[in-house]
Amino acid sequence: MSIADQSMARGLRVLNRLAGGTLLDRLGVRKQSERAIYHASRTGFGVAAAAARSFKGGPKPDRAQRLPSAGDPGLFDLTPSEDQAMLQDAAQRFADEALRPAAEEANEACSAEKDLLDMANELGIAILGIPEELGGAGTERSTVTNVLVAEALAHGDMGLAFACLAPSAVSNALVLWGNAEQQGKYLPAFAEETTPVAALALSEPVPLFDPMSPATVAKPVDGGWSLSGIKSLVPNAATCELFIIGAMVEGEGPALFVVESDPATMSIAPDPAMGLRAAATGQVQLDGVVVPTAARLGDGAKAATDAYTECVRLSRLAWCAMAIGTGKAVLDYVIPYVNDRQAFGEPISHRQSVAFMVANIAIELEGMRLTTLRAASLAERGKAYAREAAVARRLCVDKGMQIGSDGVQLLGGHGFTKEYPVERWYRDLRAIGVMEGGLLV
Repeated sequence: MSIADQSMARGLRVLNRLAGGTLLDRLGVRKQSERAIYHASRTGFGVAAAAARSFKGGPKPDRAQRLPSAGDPGLFDLTPSEDQAMLQDAAQRFADEALRPAAEEANEACSAEKDLLDMANELGIAILGIPEELGGAGTERSTVTNVLVAEALAHGDMGLAFACLAPSAVSNALVLWGNAEQQGKYLPAFAEETTPVAALALSEPVPLFDPMSPATVAKPVDGGWSLSGIKSLVPNAATCELFIIGAMVEGEGPALFVVESDPATMSIAPDPAMGLRAAATGQVQLDGVVVPTAARLGDGAKAATDAYTECVRLSRLAWCAMAIGTGKAVLDYVIPYVNDRQAFGEPISHRQSVAFMVANIAIELEGMRLTTLRAASLAERGKAYAREAAVARRLCVDKGMQIGSDGVQLLGGHGFTKEYPVERWYRDLRAIGVMEGGLLV
C-alpha cells in the first residue's frame, strides 16, 4: 500500500468519526466551570503529567536508517505529485471539519481536546517520515510533503496544527540525525496507533533569543550529560513523554539531546502566549537532568552541531508553512466579507484601497509559498538550501505579520473583537518571527 493509500485510509477513518461522533458538539458546549477547573489544575509549577511510557523499542537495527534524498526532477516544478495532492487534501478536510470548528474553544481553554489529537494521529502524520524498516511509511525524504501538510492544517488553526504536528518534529529529528540505538528505542513508538506526546524544545525565555547560542547547557558527567536550563513555548509541555532539547556544549557548540520526561529533575509550568494558545505551551525547567552519552543526536561534536543547525533551518521552514496556511485562511475570510459588507450603498470591496489591500494579501501569499517550497525542495533533495531558507523565513515573518494586520484592518471594528477569527489569526501570525523549534519538516 502506498503512502497516500495508507494516509487516505487513516483520513477516511477520521472523517467517519467526525460525521458519526459527538466530538464537535462537545467542543461547542464546554462549560465555563470546566474551563476554570482546567486552568486551576495548571497553575504553579508541576511535574509532567504524562504516563510513564516505557520506551523499550524493538530490535536494534544494524545501522541508523536514513530516508534517501528525493529524486531530482530536472525541472523547477513544484506541482504536487498525486500522492502529495491526496495527502494535502486529507489534511485540508481534517482542518476544515475538525480544527476550524474547535479553534476558538481550544484558544480559550489553552488546550486541544485529546480526541482531536488522536484523530490527527490517525491521519498518519507521524509515520510519513519514518522508514518502512522501523514501522513507518517513508521511502524518501518528504520535506515538501510535510510543508504541504503543515500549510493545510494551519488553514484550520495554527495553534491546533502546532499541537498536532509537534510529535512528528521529534520523530523526524530521530530519523534525520539519530543513531541506530536511538532509532531502535524510540521510533517504533511513533509508528504505533497511539504515538507518544513529544516536543522539540529550542526556544528560551530571554530577550532577542538566538537559537545558535542557547543558555541551556549540557555538561559532560560520568557516563553521560547533565542538562540545565529553561525551555519556553514547548507544545503540550504538561503531558510530554519525550523531548528533544537544544543545549550548548562548552567548547563544541549547540547540540540536540533526547530526554525522557522525568518528574524528579524537570518541572513544567504553564506558559500561555499571545498566540498559539491551543497548543498548551509551557516552560520546561531542567535541573541537572542526566542523560546517557548516547542521548546526543549526531556522531561526534561536528556532526551534532551540524544537526542542530539544520534543525533550526528545517524548523523555520515549518513555521513558514504555518504562516502560509493561516495567511490563506485570512484571505479566504476577508474576500466574502468585503464583498458582503455594505457602506454608502455599495460593497466596501468597490473601494480601491480595500481591493488593493486584498490583492496584496494574495500576491504576498504566492511569494511566501514559492520561496518556502523552493527551499523545501532543495532540502529534500539533499542540496544546499541555507540561503533559500533564510529568504523564506524573512519573507514569511514580514509578510505574514502584515497579512494578519491587514485582515484585522479590513474588518474594521469587527476585526478587533473575538467574535471574528481574524484577531486570533493576527495573534498567531505574530509567532512566526519569534518561534524556534517546536516543528520540523
